[in-house]
Amino acid sequence: MDNPLASDLDHILTHTHDLWEELRDKRIFITGGTGFFGCWLLESFAWANDKLGLNAEALVLTRNYKAFLKKAPHLATHLAIKFHIGDIRDFEFPEGYFPFVIHAATEASAKLNEENPLLMWDTIIEGTRHTLEFARYAGTKKFLLTSSGAVYGKQPSEITHIPEEYAGTPDPTDPRSAYGEGKRAAEMLCTMYSKTYGIQTKIARCFAFVGPYLPLDIHYAIGNFIRDGLQGGPIQVKGDGTPFRSYLYAADLAIWLWTILFRGEPCLPYNVGSDRDLTIKHLADIVANIFEPVLTIEIHKKPLAGQVPEHYVPSIQRVDNTLNLAMHIDLPEAIKRTKEWHKQGHHYE
Repeated sequence: MDNPLASDLDHILTHTHDLWEELRDKRIFITGGTGFFGCWLLESFAWANDKLGLNAEALVLTRNYKAFLKKAPHLATHLAIKFHIGDIRDFEFPEGYFPFVIHAATEASAKLNEENPLLMWDTIIEGTRHTLEFARYAGTKKFLLTSSGAVYGKQPSEITHIPEEYAGTPDPTDPRSAYGEGKRAAEMLCTMYSKTYGIQTKIARCFAFVGPYLPLDIHYAIGNFIRDGLQGGPIQVKGDGTPFRSYLYAADLAIWLWTILFRGEPCLPYNVGSDRDLTIKHLADIVANIFEPVLTIEIHKKPLAGQVPEHYVPSIQRVDNTLNLAMHIDLPEAIKRTKEWHKQGHHYE
């Protein structure tokens, strides 16, 4: 069948065309390859490999190949994509030379972070250490860690766009900080392996995103709103609608991640996300207006008097200035494409 993401994949290839030659006749190892980020990495890898005749191979770590075969059969059976069964914390090292590794495996689950922070911590720390050990074993030259904006802790109210230089941290006495603190420690591990073993470790601090493959039934507000819309509405805002967020479309995300892997400065973190901030209420308005007829919105809570709105929005000056990366697809269009993909049943499930 024709790939419903063809126009997005052409967009990615247009903006990454000069990067791929480095991967010709080479292998790349990817953890987290069956999740939201991973699916976009595999889609864009397969597209570039086919269009440019790279003769490259991606080896993907997974715990459940059969589930991925059901989710995305065109990726699970692609000739240039192979699978390695194992857990991120203790998988057996595959043989051979892998000059590139992308470590995108993590439990980005708010539910897990709340209910079992120790498991969250172990998955991030042990998984990153084990993957770095594999990279050392496999002769890896360039290693990309998908970190998180959670490493900054709570964004101060006086900072609307948080820069990479901000030295704030999550609260280490709060178990709910397991995800953010885990990602901080993962970045430290990458830095130590770079300094000790010469692996060029690249760090992408990822914020919030939207696009095909995004789950619609977990803690992502934008996914929940699109789900509400597909079910006919109303759109349910669980909080008061005042926090500020921003969203980068998944096709642009793929461009940024590949660029950071190949061209990024080792051990220099890059914020990855949109700097076009908006409130959750405004986000709900945009989603509501994507549908016909326009949907109603229900906001469950009222803002507290004198409350300063919360922000979770990156400054992207570093990627703009040093890697010439930009947001190409605006938020209304990104939401529209995500809605249409789910509406047409292209989630392969």
